[in-house]
Amino acid sequence: MLLLAACAPTVQQAMRPPAAFQGARFDAEAHRFYSFDGAPLGLTVWKPADREPWAVVIGLHGMNDYAETFYLAGPWWAQQGIATYAYDARGQGRSPDRGVWGGTRLMTEDLRTAVAVARREHPGAIVAVVGESMGAATAIAAFSSDDPPRADRLVLVAPAVWGWSTMPKSYAATLWVGAHTFPFRAVTPPKGVRRRITPSDNTEMLRKLGRDRNMVFTTRIDAVYGLVRLMERASDGAGNLNVPTAFLYGAKDQIIPRASAMRAARSLPPAARTALYVNGYHMLLRDLQAETVWRDIEGFVRDPAAPFPSGAPRLLPAREALTGRR
Repeated sequence: MLLLAACAPTVQQAMRPPAAFQGARFDAEAHRFYSFDGAPLGLTVWKPADREPWAVVIGLHGMNDYAETFYLAGPWWAQQGIATYAYDARGQGRSPDRGVWGGTRLMTEDLRTAVAVARREHPGAIVAVVGESMGAATAIAAFSSDDPPRADRLVLVAPAVWGWSTMPKSYAATLWVGAHTFPFRAVTPPKGVRRRITPSDNTEMLRKLGRDRNMVFTTRIDAVYGLVRLMERASDGAGNLNVPTAFLYGAKDQIIPRASAMRAARSLPPAARTALYVNGYHMLLRDLQAETVWRDIEGFVRDPAAPFPSGAPRLLPAREALTGRR
């Protein structure tokens, strides 16, 4: 028992707020979002230059990435009058305990806090949460909980929903054993896998990421385990979203298995909107056709009932047509 306890997956714990802590806030100049417990999470902000924003986006990035996920979308949205506050998840980017899994409990509470701060700073604005991959999974976990964030819109971009229930049993067993025997060991995908998988058609952007010191290039096994647990919760929670929701997916996504995405999309509430981008990869916000996605998100934030400006087909019928399924 002692051996198992010693090898249990590591999950971050809430910080003890410093004596001078005055509550959660965004500090754009210091590039910090001080969350509910005083944790100084990395923050990048893009705002309209000449006016108050009519909408605010809270941006959530994917695994091993950070707020620069929005470095192309943020300035474009700012030109449309939208402010973007993108923060680094715990253990990622510029946030503390880099590489150590932040845990669903803290990550969802950070999101609730960020939405509350945005509402306080921009009381008349629409508040939308835009999550990519792991960020989308975090958002689903928060919005499907008993204490959802007080946001007006939810946009799920290539959501990470590859949980235990859709993972091959051999993968799941290997991951569980690894996370409970040598959880601290860092792993990288084999070179063959990296060559075969293309996360985006924007090769210049991918090269930039490869040189970015804020990216995490090796992942602790217990962090992968934590991510899969989060993805399972997101997969299970997709049907319990009580906020106008858009689910965006690329037909060329090689990261999130098609079956997992379809399972989650089918469980969405009837009013949820879906879009399939035939030329889209996993990094929809940074692909070569990304402006199409940014424009659709802006349109959805403005009016969740209006057609997407791109005319992108709905995910389910289009995907079933592409795969020959009925």
